[in-house]
Amino acid sequence: MNKKTKTSRTFTRRAFVIGGLQGAFLSVLGARLAWLQLAQGQRYQTLSDQNRINLKILPPSRGEIVDRFGVPLAINSRNFRLLIIPEQTENLPRLLEDLRRLVEIDDRAVESALKQAKKAAKFMPIEIRDNLSWEDVARVEVNLPDLPGVSIDIGETRNYPFREGTAHLIGYVGLPAKTETGADPLLSLPGFKIGKTGIEKAMEEILRGHSGTSEVEVNVIGREIRELQRNDPSAGGRVELTIDAELQRFAQQRIAEERSASAVIMDIHTGALYSMVSHPSFDPHIFSQGLSAEMWEELLADPGYPLTNKALSGQYPPASTFKMVTSLAGLESGAIDIHRRVYCPGHYKYGKDKFHCWKKGGHGSVNVVEALEGSCDVYFYDLAKEIGIEKIAQTARKLGLGQKYGFILSEEREGLIPDQNWKTGYYGQSWTPGETIVAGIGQGYLQATPMQLAVMVSRLVNGGRAVKPWIIKAAGKNENPVPVWPKFEIDKAYADIIGEGMQRVVNDERGTAYASRIKESSMAMGGKTGTAQVQRITKAQRSAGIKNEELPWAQRHHALFVGYAPLDRPRYACCVVVEHGIGGSSSAAPLARDLLLETQRRDPARLKYPG
Repeated sequence: MNKKTKTSRTFTRRAFVIGGLQGAFLSVLGARLAWLQLAQGQRYQTLSDQNRINLKILPPSRGEIVDRFGVPLAINSRNFRLLIIPEQTENLPRLLEDLRRLVEIDDRAVESALKQAKKAAKFMPIEIRDNLSWEDVARVEVNLPDLPGVSIDIGETRNYPFREGTAHLIGYVGLPAKTETGADPLLSLPGFKIGKTGIEKAMEEILRGHSGTSEVEVNVIGREIRELQRNDPSAGGRVELTIDAELQRFAQQRIAEERSASAVIMDIHTGALYSMVSHPSFDPHIFSQGLSAEMWEELLADPGYPLTNKALSGQYPPASTFKMVTSLAGLESGAIDIHRRVYCPGHYKYGKDKFHCWKKGGHGSVNVVEALEGSCDVYFYDLAKEIGIEKIAQTARKLGLGQKYGFILSEEREGLIPDQNWKTGYYGQSWTPGETIVAGIGQGYLQATPMQLAVMVSRLVNGGRAVKPWIIKAAGKNENPVPVWPKFEIDKAYADIIGEGMQRVVNDERGTAYASRIKESSMAMGGKTGTAQVQRITKAQRSAGIKNEELPWAQRHHALFVGYAPLDRPRYACCVVVEHGIGGSSSAAPLARDLLLETQRRDPARLKYPG
C-alpha cells in the first residue's frame, strides 16, 4: 500500500470521528433547545428583554399576646393607609390640597410626598398618611372619582388595648435598628417592626412568624403585570401570660394615685405573676405609630422615669420589710427565741454612735413578735450586732434577695446583699459593726427590687419552697407546666413566729398597718411596713422636728409594704413601693390592702395549669 492510500484512509477515519462528535453535539444542542422551547417556553417568554420576574417578600401577621384568661394584651388592628400613584394624576400638589380638605394631613407629610414623587418611579405608590379612622376612609372613598391616583390600602398595626396599664410589661414594637436587621430579609422591609421592649422583645422569635413570597411579573420599567406564584406567610405564634389583665388594670389605676410607685402580685406556691405595674407609665402606641423628638425628650425629662419598669428594675433599701430576714437569721442562729426580750428606750448606743428608733419615746420591752408588730428598730439593731452581717446575708439570699431569677424580661436587676467580701472588693475597706447595725433594719448598702421583696414574702409563708417568678404560660403551641420548686430549710416554728408578727402588724391595734387592715376576716392579710431613707436625717432636722412630708419631693423617704393573703391559707403575695411617699403605713399599706383584696375577689389562681 502506497503512502497516498494510507493518508486517504487516515483522513477518512478522522473525518468519521469528527463528524460523529459533531453529530452528537448537535443532537444534545437540539434536545436542549427543544426542552427550552417546549417545556420552558412560557417561563422564558416572561423573562424576555421586555419583562422579568421579581420576588416579593410578604410580611407575616404578628402573634397575639393574651392574659391567662385569653384577654388580648397585644393584637393587630387594621391600618388604613392613604396612597397616591403620581403617574395617575396630572397635578400632585393640587391633589394633595384636595385631600387636605377631606382628611388631616400635616405640612411635613405633604413635603415628604412631593420629594418622594421626584425621586421614585412615577408608578410607585407613595404613602401620604396611615392610621386613618373609618370616617376618614369613608370620606376619601366617596370622593375617589375626583381623586385620580388615590387609593386606600389596608395593612396591620400593633394595638395595645390596656395602653399604659401594660406598657412596661408588654413593651412595644418599632423599626429595627441597623444592628438588628441581621441576615433576615424580612427585617429590611419598609415599615416592618419588631419587639423593642418587654414581652414583645423577649418573645420576638415566637411572635414574628415567617415571611411568605410572591413571584410577580413586571415589565422593563418595573410596573407589576401579574402575580405568577404565591407562598403565603405564616402568622406568629400566640403568647399567653400568667397575668390577670383586669387585675393589672386595677393595680395600675390604683398606684397612679401616687406620683411614682410600683407593685407586684404573685402566687406564693407556683411563682406565677398576676400583676406587675409601674407608674408613671406611657402609651406604647406612640412608639409603634411614630414618636416625635419633642415627645421623646419629654419622656426622658420626667423625674418619675416613665420608661423604667420600677417593679422589676427599681432598687430600693428594703427598710423595715427586711426585719423578717433579720428575725429568721436570729432564730436560726439561736441568738433569740420567742421569750427573749430587748428594752427599747427610743435609741441604741454603740460606742460613741447613737442609732435612733423611729418611735421617739421607744417601745419598752419587746420580744421578736412584738418587735415586728411595732417595727421596733432597737430590737433589730441589737439582734443584728449579735449575729453579724454574714448570717444576715446568708438568710437574705436564701429568701431570694440579692440575685437574678433568670426572669424573661431583660430589665431585671439583682439588687444587693452586702457582706465583708463585697465591701472589701468594692471599696477596699473592712466591714464595720455600725454597718451591720443599720443592715439589721434594711438600710445601708442593702438594695432590693419590688419583685424580690414579693419573692421574699412568698418563701417565708409558703412552707419553704424556693419559688421564682415566671410569666409565660404558653408560647406558640407549647404549654408551660407549673414549675416544681425545690425545698429549702426553714423551721416551721420559726416561720410561724414571723408569720404571727406579720399578722399583728396589720390586725392588732398596736400594729403599724392596723388602719389598712382588710376587715373581711376570710380575706384578712398579714404584712410588714417599711420606710426607706433616701438621705440621712441630720441632727438639726431631728431637733427641729421636720417631718418627711415637709421635705422636697425628691428628698422624701420611700414607702414600702409587703404582704400576703388570706391569713388562714396563704396564696397571694404583694409588694408595693411608693417613691418619696409619706410612709409605709400611710402610703404603701393602703395600696397593698386594695390590691390584695381585689386579687382575692378575682382569685386568678382559680384557673388551673396543666401539668
